[in-house]
Amino acid sequence: MSDVRVAVVMGVSGSGKTTLAQALATYWSATFLDADDFHSAEAKAHMASGKPLTDAMRVPWVQRIAADLQRRVAAGERVALAFSGLRRAHRDMLRATGLPLRFLYLQGDAALVSARMRARTGHYMPLSLLESQFAALEEPVDEPGVATVISEVVAPVFQT
Repeated sequence: MSDVRVAVVMGVSGSGKTTLAQALATYWSATFLDADDFHSAEAKAHMASGKPLTDAMRVPWVQRIAADLQRRVAAGERVALAFSGLRRAHRDMLRATGLPLRFLYLQGDAALVSARMRARTGHYMPLSLLESQFAALEEPVDEPGVATVISEVVAPVFQT
Protein backbone atom coordinates (compact mmCIF):
# COMPACT_ATOMS: atom_id res chain seq x y z
CA MET A 1 0.00 0.00 0.00
CA SER A 2 2.97 2.32 -0.47
CA ASP A 3 1.21 4.63 -2.96
CA VAL A 4 -2.17 4.39 -1.20
CA ARG A 5 -3.11 7.45 0.85
CA VAL A 6 -6.59 6.32 1.97
CA ALA A 7 -7.62 2.90 3.28
CA VAL A 8 -11.41 2.59 3.46
CA VAL A 9 -12.60 -0.17 5.78
CA MET A 10 -16.18 -0.90 4.75
CA GLY A 11 -19.07 -3.15 5.74
CA VAL A 12 -22.36 -3.16 7.60
CA SER A 13 -22.72 -1.69 11.06
CA GLY A 14 -21.11 -3.98 13.63
CA SER A 15 -18.81 -5.75 11.16
CA GLY A 16 -15.63 -4.47 12.81
CA LYS A 17 -14.88 -1.41 10.66
CA THR A 18 -13.85 0.83 13.53
CA THR A 19 -11.71 -1.84 15.18
CA LEU A 20 -9.80 -2.59 12.00
CA ALA A 21 -9.50 1.04 10.82
CA GLN A 22 -8.16 2.16 14.21
CA ALA A 23 -5.58 -0.65 14.22
CA LEU A 24 -4.62 0.15 10.64
CA ALA A 25 -4.25 3.86 11.46
CA THR A 26 -1.89 3.01 14.32
CA TYR A 27 0.18 0.56 12.28
CA TRP A 28 0.26 2.78 9.20
CA SER A 29 0.84 6.08 11.06
CA ALA A 30 -2.38 7.42 9.55
CA THR A 31 -5.25 9.55 10.73
CA PHE A 32 -8.27 7.51 11.81
CA LEU A 33 -11.64 8.81 10.63
CA ASP A 34 -15.04 7.39 11.47
CA ALA A 35 -17.60 8.16 8.76
CA ASP A 36 -20.27 8.22 11.49
CA ASP A 37 -18.78 11.53 12.62
CA PHE A 38 -19.78 13.06 9.27
CA HIS A 39 -23.50 12.29 9.65
CA SER A 40 -25.71 15.24 10.42
CA ALA A 41 -27.54 15.34 13.75
CA GLU A 42 -30.76 14.83 11.78
CA ALA A 43 -29.44 11.68 10.10
CA LYS A 44 -28.28 10.24 13.42
CA ALA A 45 -31.67 10.99 14.99
CA HIS A 46 -33.39 9.40 11.99
CA MET A 47 -31.39 6.20 12.43
CA ALA A 48 -31.71 6.25 16.24
CA SER A 49 -35.49 6.27 15.77
CA GLY A 50 -35.18 2.98 13.89
CA LYS A 51 -35.47 4.32 10.34
CA PRO A 52 -32.79 3.59 7.76
CA LEU A 53 -31.31 6.39 5.68
CA THR A 54 -32.30 6.59 2.04
CA ASP A 55 -29.69 6.78 -0.69
CA ALA A 56 -30.57 10.45 -1.18
CA MET A 57 -29.96 11.10 2.53
CA ARG A 58 -26.54 9.44 2.29
CA VAL A 59 -25.25 11.56 -0.62
CA PRO A 60 -24.43 14.76 1.35
CA TRP A 61 -22.75 12.59 3.99
CA VAL A 62 -20.50 10.93 1.39
CA GLN A 63 -19.78 14.35 -0.15
CA ARG A 64 -18.59 15.66 3.25
CA ILE A 65 -16.35 12.61 3.67
CA ALA A 66 -14.90 12.96 0.15
CA ALA A 67 -14.12 16.66 0.70
CA ASP A 68 -12.41 15.93 4.01
CA LEU A 69 -10.34 13.13 2.48
CA GLN A 70 -9.21 15.44 -0.33
CA ARG A 71 -8.22 18.12 2.17
CA ARG A 72 -6.30 15.70 4.37
CA VAL A 73 -4.43 14.00 1.51
CA ALA A 74 -3.54 17.40 0.03
CA ALA A 75 -2.02 18.23 3.43
CA GLY A 76 0.12 15.08 3.24
CA GLU A 77 -1.90 12.82 5.54
CA ARG A 78 -2.69 9.16 5.15
CA VAL A 79 -6.15 8.18 6.32
CA ALA A 80 -7.78 4.99 7.60
CA LEU A 81 -11.53 5.50 7.22
CA ALA A 82 -14.28 3.37 8.79
CA PHE A 83 -17.13 3.76 6.27
CA SER A 84 -20.16 1.55 5.64
CA GLY A 85 -19.95 2.01 1.86
CA LEU A 86 -23.11 -0.02 1.41
CA ARG A 87 -23.81 1.23 -2.10
CA ARG A 88 -21.46 1.08 -5.04
CA ALA A 89 -22.51 4.61 -6.01
CA HIS A 90 -21.20 5.87 -2.68
CA ARG A 91 -17.92 3.98 -3.04
CA ASP A 92 -17.64 5.41 -6.55
CA MET A 93 -18.08 8.92 -5.11
CA LEU A 94 -14.92 8.31 -3.07
CA ARG A 95 -13.15 6.86 -6.10
CA ALA A 96 -14.15 9.96 -8.10
CA THR A 97 -11.97 12.09 -5.81
CA GLY A 98 -8.98 10.72 -7.70
CA LEU A 99 -7.24 9.92 -4.43
CA PRO A 100 -5.08 6.80 -4.26
CA LEU A 101 -7.32 4.61 -2.13
CA ARG A 102 -8.13 0.99 -1.45
CA PHE A 103 -11.16 -0.65 0.13
CA LEU A 104 -11.06 -3.42 2.72
CA TYR A 105 -14.48 -5.04 2.73
CA LEU A 106 -15.42 -6.74 6.01
CA GLN A 107 -17.72 -9.53 4.96
CA GLY A 108 -19.64 -11.12 7.82
CA ASP A 109 -22.75 -13.08 8.54
CA ALA A 110 -25.81 -11.55 10.17
CA ALA A 111 -25.64 -13.71 13.30
CA LEU A 112 -22.10 -12.64 14.19
CA VAL A 113 -22.72 -8.98 13.42
CA SER A 114 -25.98 -9.04 15.38
CA ALA A 115 -24.18 -10.46 18.42
CA ARG A 116 -21.54 -7.71 18.18
CA MET A 117 -24.20 -5.02 17.94
CA ARG A 118 -26.05 -6.39 20.99
CA ALA A 119 -22.80 -6.28 22.99
CA ARG A 120 -21.96 -2.64 22.26
CA THR A 121 -23.31 0.33 24.15
CA GLY A 122 -23.75 4.02 23.44
CA HIS A 123 -24.11 3.75 19.65
CA TYR A 124 -26.96 5.51 17.85
CA MET A 125 -27.49 2.65 15.38
CA PRO A 126 -30.10 0.26 16.81
CA LEU A 127 -29.95 -3.47 16.20
CA SER A 128 -33.31 -3.18 14.44
CA LEU A 129 -31.57 -1.51 11.47
CA LEU A 130 -29.12 -4.35 10.85
CA GLU A 131 -31.48 -6.09 8.43
CA SER A 132 -31.79 -2.87 6.41
CA GLN A 133 -27.98 -2.62 6.30
CA PHE A 134 -27.69 -6.08 4.76
CA ALA A 135 -30.58 -5.29 2.39
CA ALA A 136 -28.86 -2.08 1.22
CA LEU A 137 -25.42 -3.68 0.86
CA GLU A 138 -24.18 -4.04 -2.69
CA GLU A 139 -21.18 -6.28 -2.19
CA PRO A 140 -18.09 -4.97 -3.99
CA VAL A 141 -17.77 -7.94 -6.32
CA ASP A 142 -15.39 -7.29 -9.23
CA GLU A 143 -14.80 -3.68 -8.17
CA PRO A 144 -11.31 -2.24 -8.52
CA GLY A 145 -9.12 -1.79 -5.45
CA VAL A 146 -11.10 -3.99 -3.05
CA ALA A 147 -9.80 -6.72 -0.77
CA THR A 148 -12.28 -8.84 1.16
CA VAL A 149 -11.60 -9.66 4.80
CA ILE A 150 -13.81 -12.12 6.66
CA SER A 151 -15.32 -10.17 9.56
CA GLU A 152 -15.03 -13.11 11.97
CA VAL A 153 -11.26 -12.73 12.08
CA VAL A 154 -11.23 -9.01 12.95
CA ALA A 155 -12.35 -9.02 16.58
CA PRO A 156 -10.13 -11.89 17.81
CA VAL A 157 -7.08 -10.44 16.09
CA PHE A 158 -7.45 -6.81 17.19
CA GLN A 159 -9.23 -6.87 20.54
CA THR A 160 -7.05 -6.13 23.55
